[in-house]
Amino acid sequence: MSAYVLVIDQSTTSSSAFAFDINGTILANETQAFQQFFPQDGWVEHDALEIWQSVLTSCRKLLQRDELEGRECLGVGITNQRETTVLWDRKTGMPIHKAIVWQDRRTAEICHGLAQTNAAEMVQAKTGLLLDPYFSATKIAWTLDNVGGAREAAEAGELAFGTMETWLIWNLTGGRHVSDYTNASRTSLLNIETGQWDEDLRRLFNVPAKVLPELSDNVAHFGDVLAEHFGLNVPIWGAIGDQQGASFGQCCFEPGMIKSTYGTGCFVLVNTGANILQSENRLLSTIAYSINGQRSYALEGSIFMAGAIIQWLRDNLKLFEDARDTQAMAIAADPASRVIMVPAFTGLGAPYWEPDARAAILGLTRDSGANEIVRAALESVSLQTRDLIEAISGDLASADLQRQDALRVDGGMVANDWFIQNLGDLTGQKIERSATFETTALGAASLVMLGAGVCKDMTELSSRWLCDGRFEPAIDDQDRDRKYADWKAAVAKVISA
Repeated sequence: MSAYVLVIDQSTTSSSAFAFDINGTILANETQAFQQFFPQDGWVEHDALEIWQSVLTSCRKLLQRDELEGRECLGVGITNQRETTVLWDRKTGMPIHKAIVWQDRRTAEICHGLAQTNAAEMVQAKTGLLLDPYFSATKIAWTLDNVGGAREAAEAGELAFGTMETWLIWNLTGGRHVSDYTNASRTSLLNIETGQWDEDLRRLFNVPAKVLPELSDNVAHFGDVLAEHFGLNVPIWGAIGDQQGASFGQCCFEPGMIKSTYGTGCFVLVNTGANILQSENRLLSTIAYSINGQRSYALEGSIFMAGAIIQWLRDNLKLFEDARDTQAMAIAADPASRVIMVPAFTGLGAPYWEPDARAAILGLTRDSGANEIVRAALESVSLQTRDLIEAISGDLASADLQRQDALRVDGGMVANDWFIQNLGDLTGQKIERSATFETTALGAASLVMLGAGVCKDMTELSSRWLCDGRFEPAIDDQDRDRKYADWKAAVAKVISA
């Protein structure tokens, strides 16, 4: 009987279910959107129960698909939006507050106050992260301090904290409270060198030990899915944060291998092997994966706006009806245009970390039109990627590590050939586009294949990776550097505004 792997991909705006065959090919998928809540400026929330129902709906629809008839499910893998924080009552399973999303900035003042105590150095040394509202610890503290009776209940062991994979595993298994190392490494509470929840960090952020989950490798038996959910009693073999999942799906297993995912935002990860690098360029050190008790690490740079820029141009400015139109518009734009977009709609991410910066379009002339603005938007993603590659290269050089030549890319934006060529042109990198755009889900599927014994090791996984297309830089250094200089000047103006 042929077999398949069920993957839950729980993202920021929807929950998807994928079925992969044992060769890593997608057989079918289903997606269920859920609501976003913006109760105040800078606040972003989700309803954790609605997310759970969206997962059930997408999985149940998937399992009814004809493509899976007669096939055996080998197990479940989970990949998820990271840092998003939920606390719930252990007895009832009910959340005590809406989930606070990774994008949420409500704890900026908490972080600012901690920074005055010189806590940032300790946080970075132990966690590899910056002191920022992005991460889970201050979200936990805020919830405990703003929900009546929550802190007392947490101290008594009555509450559980989790990022999204922990929340889903709890519900799927009927009460297993566990987090994988990649998601745990995004909380600001995990010492990434020891692989343990850190007492100093808990005290700093005022998070009770009793709310924290058990820690696990990415390939492990996380428990069995209750038959009442899907009609299947199958094991959960893998869990991984979304960006580490994409890196795993891209088979970036060797130090120096680098991937970039272009979805709502953009996330660049480079494998640093057993080396935990303390970034000198405001990048993050994080756990790339942990298998058989061996942790591998990565440097990560985050761009807040990538595909979201295209959505803004479509939905707010009405410059086109379909994102696919942007390729033709970019081609039609005046190649001599000096229009630059700095897409700081929600601030600037790495390496700037300027939360108060705001977006701008510079260099407009009477000849500028929709095509030039669209081209500038696509170029802004390439130029932000160059920022990250420059920062990564500096950190690797200081650790005497070598970055590999090719940048492996995935995500919705990479379907645009013009964008991929522009990415190569403006970064000076060779670009390798994965044959599977859904590499985040593929990474989770690969964990299940290892856990179920379908793949014997990561070398076998690497041998299965397929490239859809390779793109070489096609402009000279002078043009590339001129464009980058324009970009840096524009960013400086936005930051100083």
